[in-house]
Amino acid sequence: MWHILRQIVRTGIVTEPAPQVDAAERAAVDRLQHEILVILGKALTIREVDAGSCNGCELEIHALNNPYYNIEGLGIKFVASPRHADMLLVTGPVSRNMEEALRRTYDATPEPKLVVAVGDCGCTGGIFGESYASCGKVANVIPVDVAVPGCPPPPMDILRGILSAVQRRARAGKRQS
Repeated sequence: MWHILRQIVRTGIVTEPAPQVDAAERAAVDRLQHEILVILGKALTIREVDAGSCNGCELEIHALNNPYYNIEGLGIKFVASPRHADMLLVTGPVSRNMEEALRRTYDATPEPKLVVAVGDCGCTGGIFGESYASCGKVANVIPVDVAVPGCPPPPMDILRGILSAVQRRARAGKRQS
């Protein structure tokens, strides 16, 4: 026991420091929370769909829920049913086996719905492209509002993609009014 305690005292704290948030980013986050409430009148709910990915993008999406990014603190949460979702977050090239399931998920999501394609595979089909086993990019199966490239994209890029989809919807709603 004493050996372990001595080792802890000698080693010290080995974690990295917390990220510094500048005023511009804080203002952007506050503006986002306001836009989500104005557009949707409630929290933004997201249904994540893995259409055939390697799970690299899913790991980055799950990181959004940790205390470092705290996506729920922004009023954004993930739901299990597309019927409760405002947005679909789709990863991977759409495999032929997932094509119909993705269409049904899209159809089950109530209007106004947003779709964000995440990762190079979701945006362009990635290294898989279109083949007998793959439909390629998400836009080949359902309409996509925002594409977030990267293999995998970092969590901040995914969050920016979510925010830009919400902002586009806000601008489109203002034009229609």
